[in-house]
Amino acid sequence: MKKSHIFGIVVIAAAIMVIISTAGDASIYVGFAEAKEMAHEGDSKKIHVVGQLKKDAQGEIVGIQDSPNKLAFSFILVDNNNEEQRVYFNEPMPADFLRSEQVVVVGNFQNDHFLASKILMKCPSKYQEETIEVNDV
Repeated sequence: MKKSHIFGIVVIAAAIMVIISTAGDASIYVGFAEAKEMAHEGDSKKIHVVGQLKKDAQGEIVGIQDSPNKLAFSFILVDNNNEEQRVYFNEPMPADFLRSEQVVVVGNFQNDHFLASKILMKCPSKYQEETIEVNDV
């Protein structure tokens, strides 16, 4: 066999190994009810839960609790099925967290608490289309 053929086979094998290793790490999108059920069945893989921060009648965000040293915090997330759950995150609050329209938490239930390992946010777009009125004088 030529050296170029062997090199090609090695590159293809490496690509297949990368694909297999990332496929095993993939997580799924579920609601809090399904995530709790998965945890009670012993499934501890990471899952994604999509939701919004809990707001009061005036539209103000409620339920955020910072740790005394600001190195961790918790918040209440309302998933797409309108189920509320307190989420714990062992890192400082991300920038623009309070301005986010939608939040995706990646993690799992541990002892009936949802522990997030990652937070993804959809912030309001500054590129949204706006209408401007022009008055002719």
